Amino acid sequence: MSASRRGVVVSGVASLVAAVVTVLPAEAGTCNSSTPCSTTVTFTVTAPNGLTISVPDGPVSVGSGVPGGQISGHLGAVEVSDQRAALTATWTASVIAAAGFKTGGGTAAETVPTTAVLYWSGAATSTTGLGTFVPGQADAAAAQSLDVSRTAFSKTTGSGVNTAIWNPTVVVNVPAAAVAGVYTGTINHSVA
Repeated sequence: MSASRRGVVVSGVASLVAAVVTVLPAEAGTCNSSTPCSTTVTFTVTAPNGLTISVPDGPVSVGSGVPGGQISGHLGAVEVSDQRAALTATWTASVIAAAGFKTGGGTAAETVPTTAVLYWSGAATSTTGLGTFVPGQADAAAAQSLDVSRTAFSKTTGSGVNTAIWNPTVVVNVPAAAVAGVYTGTINHSVA
């Protein structure tokens, strides 16, 4: 037999042996009769998306009103999605206005300060998962100004995957000195 043929035969036999070795199952424990024989089994549960918050696309108009009056309207659905599958799946969503709401050149008469812009979450419109979901402000009487960070919603107990959706109300106490115009500002939500 030529050297090249022997190399092919040896190579083929080596491949066959490797294939046979890799298909053989691992040896199980050995137990006496009538004795349970244990095998440890593991698996992994993953949480691919973590903790996220979704807010309405803007711009969102909450209405119109006159100087010295009040404007009130819904912001749209805000959703927290907790896909961490954690043993302690609690979270707090916060809300704050980035700065005053301005029109024109943003002079004092063209600015509504964040102290005049209020927020109340109301009850959740939808929840999934186990635990206690708590609105930051249950009703209009509990509305809070957005000049500092406020709790918009929270989940205080429970475990596993969960979601909460609410449709907050924004209330603007229009200053008596405000001028006519479309006022624009930013309301920021976050979750941790």
